[in-house]
Amino acid sequence: MYISVAIDGPSGAGKSSISKKVANELGFIYVDTGALYRAVGYNALNNGVDLENDDAIADSLKGLEISFKCSNDGQRVMIGQTDVSELIRTNEVSMAASRVSAVPKVRAFLFDMQQKIAQTNNIIMDGRDIGTVVLPNATVKVFLTADVEERAKRRYIENQQKGISGTYEEVLEDMKRRDYNDTHREIAPLKMADDAVLVNTTGNEFDQSVKLLSDTIKSELRKKNYEY
Repeated sequence: MYISVAIDGPSGAGKSSISKKVANELGFIYVDTGALYRAVGYNALNNGVDLENDDAIADSLKGLEISFKCSNDGQRVMIGQTDVSELIRTNEVSMAASRVSAVPKVRAFLFDMQQKIAQTNNIIMDGRDIGTVVLPNATVKVFLTADVEERAKRRYIENQQKGISGTYEEVLEDMKRRDYNDTHREIAPLKMADDAVLVNTTGNEFDQSVKLLSDTIKSELRKKNYEY
């Protein structure tokens, strides 16, 4: 029986970077569902799709091929044969991802892909509705978060390192708006699953957050008689 770990939480909580590191430590496959929604959002923006039109967003899925590819630089996100790993990390794409994720046909489009991966591998999957919708029977569920000001600071520094323009204030406002959109959308809003463990990384350095999440997952697995 495969182990599935569902990591949910708001934008900028470090879900991707922390989960990826912990998955590597545990020997699990890491599934970045946020990258899938970002890829859909990027594709819509790149093709001039009206993001206020759900039908137009749904139409943009036709022929869309999203995949993950391993490389020396780690996991890469592909649309067809094009590497969009950096292109999907802008603030504009972040907002587009939040918008397209509220469209039922987008969620259905990605839902089967996510479940099939979990059925055939030990995985850590992160997103915003993994423990509540995608993997409601996950072995372990974690809600990973941090204060919004700290999340914005982390994202701002990350953007600077990648050469992405924008002020801290702009990132903070985008993040607050994203939080609101994600928690108030009609379909699968961001919320902590009833049986999830809360992990708050406010004030932590990256390695401290990795250890905290790793220790939490191992503790939860041991409670369920898995040897970790």
